[in-house]
Amino acid sequence: MAQTNYKLEEHVNDWVKSQFEKLGLKSQKDYHIESAMPDYLIEALRGRAKTESKTNFGKPDFSLTKYSPTPVIIENKLGTKKLIKETKDGVKLDEKSIRDYAVNGALHYTTGMIASGKYHEAIAIGIAGDSDDSIELKVYYVYGSGEHSYKLLENITTLDFLENQNTFDEFYNDAILTEDEKHDILINSQATLQKYAKSLNKLMHNHNITAPQRVLYVSGMLLSMQNVVDTKGNKIQDGLVPEDLKGTQSESRRDGVQIVEQIKEFLTAREIPIDKRSLMLASFSEISKDVQRDELSELDKEVSKLLQEDSSSNKQIFTFIFHNIFLSIDAMAGHLDIMGEMYSEFLKYALGDGKEIGIVLTPPYVTKMMATILDVNKDSKVMDLATGSAGFLISSMELMIEDVETLYGKKTTQSQAKIEDIKKKQLLGVELNAEMFTLAATNMILRGDGNSNIHKGSTFNRPENIYNEFKANKLLLNPPFSYTENGIPFIAFGLDKMQIGGLGAIIIQDSAGSGKAVKTNKSMLKKHTLKASIKMPTDLFQPMAGVQTSIYILEAGKPHDFDMPVKFIDFRNDGYKRTSRAIQATDEPTKRYGDIVKIYKAGKNAKVEAEWNIDDVYIEDFITSSGADWNFDQHKVIDTKPTLDDFKKTVSDYLSWEVSNILQQRGAEGK
Repeated sequence: MAQTNYKLEEHVNDWVKSQFEKLGLKSQKDYHIESAMPDYLIEALRGRAKTESKTNFGKPDFSLTKYSPTPVIIENKLGTKKLIKETKDGVKLDEKSIRDYAVNGALHYTTGMIASGKYHEAIAIGIAGDSDDSIELKVYYVYGSGEHSYKLLENITTLDFLENQNTFDEFYNDAILTEDEKHDILINSQATLQKYAKSLNKLMHNHNITAPQRVLYVSGMLLSMQNVVDTKGNKIQDGLVPEDLKGTQSESRRDGVQIVEQIKEFLTAREIPIDKRSLMLASFSEISKDVQRDELSELDKEVSKLLQEDSSSNKQIFTFIFHNIFLSIDAMAGHLDIMGEMYSEFLKYALGDGKEIGIVLTPPYVTKMMATILDVNKDSKVMDLATGSAGFLISSMELMIEDVETLYGKKTTQSQAKIEDIKKKQLLGVELNAEMFTLAATNMILRGDGNSNIHKGSTFNRPENIYNEFKANKLLLNPPFSYTENGIPFIAFGLDKMQIGGLGAIIIQDSAGSGKAVKTNKSMLKKHTLKASIKMPTDLFQPMAGVQTSIYILEAGKPHDFDMPVKFIDFRNDGYKRTSRAIQATDEPTKRYGDIVKIYKAGKNAKVEAEWNIDDVYIEDFITSSGADWNFDQHKVIDTKPTLDDFKKTVSDYLSWEVSNILQQRGAEGK
């Protein structure tokens, strides 16, 4: 019997319905067709409706919320050639591709749903064909709202995984991101953000925004793009979008004034304490101070594809940030310190040679590793007394949320309540520098951390009750290296404020452990225990500062037992090569960062994945009370006992030398 070719897209829909029927799925109970989609899905699908006209291309052909909290969205097209439109950079998400291709439309819908904030993951399915025999489908796990925040599930070629909860659970467990994939996304997201930061830096330079102001522009504008929501979750007004900035020249409606007023509304609605709000607004007021930045000007080439007509400097910068950072912010790896990456990029230009080592920010894959070593989990109370842009708190919060969702499930009532508690009560930061305080507070607020429990001021003279009431059991630090004794007093102070048995980790110039900080180290060892020392790559902070650092891990409230060995680990080969332009993977870095946690826990018995010579990189040895022998190289034993091969080589070299001398003498005698 001849195969009947499809003539309408409705025929593809009929094929999908027939598959659902075979699987026992019921219409309007297990799945929904386009014309009968439930209101809550319609609301989620608006996603970026106010921000992008292309979201209004109708609704997906099918949707399933049977396997909550992960929705499944299906988009169909007539003709196999209409399955997907992609380039070497990925699936195209321009207006025409979204409208004309199945996968492109499905990904657009799902990323929009995640952008709505109602979902944090989804399954996107594109289906296309000309007949029953030519049907093709592609299935994606979507984990963010960015244009590249999806994972193709190459082994899934049918809809059978939708049959029941068990088949879906098995599919889901294979679909979600592995630890290796998360690490790769973290590195790739960092590289992408650095690329955007570089372009944004040029744009701001061209518009005469000074280097110190640039990162405040980024953080302030990102806040102004958020919906204004009160503490009960009620939306008061929409966040700003580029179309809201019209270049009006009246004082009250200037673009810069609108942005600052929106920030004020946001912080007020969130009930950010007035002293903190005032500090932040004082920093953000830079955006509206210069009237000339609100006058219409020629489009810079960095935004020429995003805007059609002359716009104010503020609108051009806002538009770049909106499209390249805001719309992708939840697609960036969760551990990524958005403000820190921007700060580091802008700092390169502000400092010229980048050697001012007083302000270097820890890479996100290192903050994650340190938090993992300390076993940060849902019950941790995490403190950072030199918060910077909040990189350590961000990584800690991500690990804590992952732990909650593993135990209670995603989006369950119990997990949501615990996550809210974590954000409000289990993270504490202190930062002296006003600019960095603003960045840290913004960074945490953007991640919904309640009232952003970050305090402005000196760590050493904060009211005692701040620490006593918080009762930290984890401490993570990258202190200013230019501080006394390289910054080691920060961890000494923090350990004194922690619960007994709490763990602290500090990344610091390792001269602090070899003589530069003996006074504080000696004092610390009388009250606290040095558990481990990890030697880090020399180029870790490239290009900001080429300094040798180590991570010291200490246990609070237990005097050091000098009859117990300390773990010394050499992590100078972390698998990366860093240059001023980029970071390159050279030797299995993803595996190495996972392995280092295993080596810390299990020593030479660790079941590692990368190629290691454990005997070369792991030592257990004793320290003295001197406070000056905390580094790996001070404990590595150099074997000076000669081997038989050494003896043979020495004899061979000596005989060669004797023969050479004899030949030279004979040659001289023959002349």
